[in-house]
Amino acid sequence: MTEEKQNSKQVSQKIKESARQIWLAGLGAYNKAEEDAGKVFEKLVQEGEELEKKTRGVFEKQVKAVEGRVEEVKDRANTTWDKLETVFDQRVSRALHRLGVPTYSEFQQLRKEVEELKAALAEKEKPKRSRKKPE
Repeated sequence: MTEEKQNSKQVSQKIKESARQIWLAGLGAYNKAEEDAGKVFEKLVQEGEELEKKTRGVFEKQVKAVEGRVEEVKDRANTTWDKLETVFDQRVSRALHRLGVPTYSEFQQLRKEVEELKAALAEKEKPKRSRKKPE
């Protein structure tokens, strides 16, 4: 049995040594991963900065293109709105004319004529001085 005990001790010793090597390999892997993680993190940050620079330029170009397009559409909308307003004004003016409603300028002309007539009438109604000399 001594041989058996000795074999058992050797197997046990090999298992312990193997377990120790596995433990040390794990610690080494953990340490290596920790060291590499910092490098990988720095590399990822660097790549992120490069990508940001590239995409920022593209993004800014797109924003400028959209802003230009918005201004163009806004100008066209304003032009269209002005034309629509002019057409509306013309149609309302024609409808009022057909109904006999005077335009603003016609109304002002009429007002001026009434003022002139009132002034002329007031002038005629002033008491006339007699030209006779007192005797």
